Amino acid sequence: MDGDQALGGFSSEGLAAIPAALKPVIEAGDLSGFVTLLWRKGEIAQVNTIGHRDVAGGLLMTRDTMFRIASMTKPITSIAALMLMEEGKLKLDDPITKWMPEFKDMKVLKSATGPLDETYPAPRDITVNDLMTHRSGLAYGFTSVGPIAHAHEEVLGSPLLVLHTSDEWLKRLASLPLSYPPGERFHYSHATDVLGFLVGRVAGLPYRDFIMERILKPLGMNDTDFWCPPEKRDRMAKLYRIDPATDQMQDISFPHTDAAPVFCAGGGGLISTADDYLKFARMMLAGGELDGVRYVKRETLDLMLTNQLTPEQRAIPFMGIPFWLGQGFGLGASVITDPEKQAWMGAGSKGSFGWPGAFGTWWQADPVEDMVMIYLIQNSMPLGPEAASQLATGQRMGGRAALPVFQKLTYAALGKAL
Repeated sequence: MDGDQALGGFSSEGLAAIPAALKPVIEAGDLSGFVTLLWRKGEIAQVNTIGHRDVAGGLLMTRDTMFRIASMTKPITSIAALMLMEEGKLKLDDPITKWMPEFKDMKVLKSATGPLDETYPAPRDITVNDLMTHRSGLAYGFTSVGPIAHAHEEVLGSPLLVLHTSDEWLKRLASLPLSYPPGERFHYSHATDVLGFLVGRVAGLPYRDFIMERILKPLGMNDTDFWCPPEKRDRMAKLYRIDPATDQMQDISFPHTDAAPVFCAGGGGLISTADDYLKFARMMLAGGELDGVRYVKRETLDLMLTNQLTPEQRAIPFMGIPFWLGQGFGLGASVITDPEKQAWMGAGSKGSFGWPGAFGTWWQADPVEDMVMIYLIQNSMPLGPEAASQLATGQRMGGRAALPVFQKLTYAALGKAL
């Protein structure tokens, strides 16, 4: 390995290449800023704070900047469900209708892109496993095409600002037909939102209260919640997109709420920081335990991180790309199965796991290297109906390329060519 040794076994020269590669992305106006964190073998090896959390306000990124982490909420929800499984309160093959009668007698579209009234009865109920692996047949508007995509927005409202109670929202979601029969294929959807509300019904308390009491507070994730209180708001990163009309960065930040929202869903919505999420990632990397507190058993965590998708399911493109070429999906997280085949998307050892968020946030835990990588930006992809076919919208090439550059430079700093 070239250069001096830095913390965590990285080369100093290799680590220095990371901010050097990310700064031009900011200078080009492709993204507003980054917070990146590398933890390896018990120590934090690098934290980068580059660019601005608020461009117009001239506020710089800081280590404690707060980000909307979107679908990085999902693995937390899966851990919550697995806790209840260990307690014998649910099983993976349980039909969700046991707690959610809204989903009895579901209909399935004859064609996932076809008319909403051309359906047939679902061959079986959705199970807990179906929710955790996105094989429920449920959908998101932005991952779907055709009438069902637009029906999601019409029936549920915007996925970014839900005004319904969880019970009303579940009733509305269940009124829509499934895109596919349960178990047939991975179709990214509201399944983890449903899973979070199922956790609440099984546990007998709101989903937010459950994860606060059982996961977030015990881990010391004190800056992680579904809202940002007034005293912390100057630390929030603004949410941006590239305006297609002007090709300039546009602030599309959500309005703040006076308290935690009524709708706190397991599929997204959490606000967090690099150091907070590191605690959750380290707990998973350590097999379900951190600082002497066990959250789930190691064998449960191992099951969560075992690919559940069949070869046929992995052959189906996700978001229009061969996403599963080198990775699979477990019970709420992706896991690298073939690093060479994964290399076109980024880098990671076999068994590395994580799950990204729609606003550009990403993390990965690598058991081989005993490493956690965290990458936080705030750049929105389109989330309206049929948006999956327009994923390049809202982000310039420099912004899209920054994450794989971060990944590859991290492994290069360890002397690894992945």
